[in-house]
Amino acid sequence: MSLTLLTTICGGVTVLILALLAWAFWTDPDKGLEQTTHRLEKLPLVMADRYTAFAFLALVFTIYGDLNVLIALFAVCAFMGFADGLIYARAGYPHWKHTISGVLSTVALCIAVLARLGQGAAA
Repeated sequence: MSLTLLTTICGGVTVLILALLAWAFWTDPDKGLEQTTHRLEKLPLVMADRYTAFAFLALVFTIYGDLNVLIALFAVCAFMGFADGLIYARAGYPHWKHTISGVLSTVALCIAVLARLGQGAAA
């Protein structure tokens, strides 16, 4: 087995684990917390490390400069912004900071897609 194949398998396992944890939180947040051993009182610190990790990924992806990777990043950021906005809006809480994040990420996504399409036309 090549290291490339093994790396791809690691990626697939990561996807599976994250998808299962996401499913746990979407279907039963208490079960998700139990499964991940997160504590409600520690969630602000968990959010801090998540935002730090996403900022680092965004930095690396931006420096790497691959439009396909940036398209994926902006799509994920748009999903998070809109999903968070919807969660808060449905609960009657202010949501505009989250929703605007989704909108701005969608604008960046569209720019990246147009740039990618322009690369294909130039080839």
